[in-house]
Amino acid sequence: MIVTIDGKEVSCERGEYLLDIATRAGIRIASLCHHEGLQGQGCCRLCTVEVETGRGDTGRGEGAQSGSFSDKKPRREIVAACIYPVEAECVVYTDSERVRRNRGILLALLRASAPASEEIAELCREFGAPDGARYEVQSGDGKCILCGLCAKACQTLGTGAISSVGRGTAKKISTPYDEPATVCVGCGSCAAVCPTGAIEVAEDGDERTIWNKTLTLTRCSRCGAVTGTAFEHYRASVHAGTEPPDLCPDCRRKAMTDTMAKTFGV
Repeated sequence: MIVTIDGKEVSCERGEYLLDIATRAGIRIASLCHHEGLQGQGCCRLCTVEVETGRGDTGRGEGAQSGSFSDKKPRREIVAACIYPVEAECVVYTDSERVRRNRGILLALLRASAPASEEIAELCREFGAPDGARYEVQSGDGKCILCGLCAKACQTLGTGAISSVGRGTAKKISTPYDEPATVCVGCGSCAAVCPTGAIEVAEDGDERTIWNKTLTLTRCSRCGAVTGTAFEHYRASVHAGTEPPDLCPDCRRKAMTDTMAKTFGV
């Protein structure tokens, strides 16, 4: 199946999400709440594009018949590319006037809700977002846009230490009762997927502090690099039924290479 994005024809499979198709083709569509390791959420709506469907026969193929579908008037709609599955050939505009207007308003709203986020400020500069002085909806710590990526990552890893709490303007991402979560292993995955830098992770010597919880760090016995927290490795080893690792991934690969070299005399 063929999808035409900004004049470029791209092959895809039926049901693929539009953002994935564009990314594979090297076409950038701005997004915040999307992460390749997690399913699309459609929360921030920044990946808004305009999709035109109903063109019918595009002239490709010898067996095309005129006057069947090509006489129907095409339909255009605004969609979130990260959760839009392509079911038929269509034409996509990522920078039409309608898209620019909607994207500008979305960015202005995001900047108002997270004024301390440099990532959002940079997007506003890049895409020329309007002033947005009328959108005074600041809440939380000034960086979080409540996209939910952090909570989803935590849940996917089987920890579930954080989630959205509260309602309305009081809604936020936090641990239960804002207390250090007993199940939090301090892996930092939530901070790694956060698109706006809202989650703080502090490391001081042999300790890591996140979500008001301080955990002891473990280091590679060969190179000294941080490999995670002791609690993180303990939980993983219990689930896997193995001993906690004492080497970082790089040193494990080197150790395996050394073993192979000695075994086979390379």
